Amino acid sequence: QVQLVESGGGLVQPGGSLRLSCAASGNIVSIYNMGWHRQAPGKQRELVASITKGGSTNYADSVKGRFTISGDNAKNTVYLQMDSLKPEDTAVYYCNGDTYSGRYWGQGTQVTVSS
Repeated sequence: QVQLVESGGGLVQPGGSLRLSCAASGNIVSIYNMGWHRQAPGKQRELVASITKGGSTNYADSVKGRFTISGDNAKNTVYLQMDSLKPEDTAVYYCNGDTYSGRYWGQGTQVTVSS
């Protein structure tokens, strides 16, 4: 079992920045990939960014150049630095951890971009 706890969401003005954190616990050695997804009201959950255990990253086209995913192995934490935020980035952001026995999800954190 893997437990994931997100933090760092909130309200920010357009053009602003936020950093989300996802702390993993439990059977963390089984995790080979972690990422962030988001779900806006009335829309499907979509991938935002992911990072492998080896450090390879992947981003949705809509966030390339604005968001950065990184990991701190010593803290078992993955971060999502979000810059130049736009109103369309408003969503609940979910952290995921992938193991060979399945995908685990955090509880989600709300990000609202509004003036």
